[in-house]
Amino acid sequence: MKITILTLFPEMFDGFLHTSIIHRALEKKQVEIEVVNFRDFTLDKHNKVDEYPYGGGQGMVLMCQPIVDAILAYRTENSMVILITPEGKTFQQKIAHELALKEHLIFICGHYEGFDARISRYVDMEISLGDFILTGGEVAVMAISDAVIRLLDGVIKESSHQDESFENQLLEYPQYTRPVDFNGDSVPEVLLSGHHENIRKWRLKQSLKRTLERRPDLLQNKVLSKEEMQLLESIKNEESFDTN
Repeated sequence: MKITILTLFPEMFDGFLHTSIIHRALEKKQVEIEVVNFRDFTLDKHNKVDEYPYGGGQGMVLMCQPIVDAILAYRTENSMVILITPEGKTFQQKIAHELALKEHLIFICGHYEGFDARISRYVDMEISLGDFILTGGEVAVMAISDAVIRLLDGVIKESSHQDESFENQLLEYPQYTRPVDFNGDSVPEVLLSGHHENIRKWRLKQSLKRTLERRPDLLQNKVLSKEEMQLLESIKNEESFDTN
């Protein structure tokens, strides 16, 4: 996969590209990432990429010309152009899987007050990281790129993300490591038993319980197995479970 990032602040990606899993994926050529300053494409003699909005209002608006010319310079028939904007579809793990199948992603990082609306005619998808506002789209692009890259073949072990939160519309079960007892708080005995089937059932039940408590919306569209329905019913019947 190739990822092209169009931004006014390429230096923001220095740490992202040189640490942890992303750095290893780049070294192994599992992904190629190029960071492009779209200011280099402006035709303005003062290198401007923004202007005051027509109709008045606060802030500055990014102009069409530099961004569209940058898109056209890097876009191929296999490219998918993604605009980071609050009006876009909220990013979820399902979208990460869809993007991981693409050959070339082009991300456009916004800044200032926003984009000239005509830029949206040159993009294939608009994505929002959530219902909040960032100074620019760079942080969102890092988050989305990270979520996508880790799904590429060989970047991490397949088994490492099969049980992660959102992979099966459930939150992940709680994890524990040494010591067994920490300030009187002990690891659940089932995890020390060595009984793999009991551990599997405990983890599934805990995953269902966490999801019901913290993100019940995830269960609304999930097709539950017979085992999951039984466990969910037992969770609801437990006196310790608070449905409020």
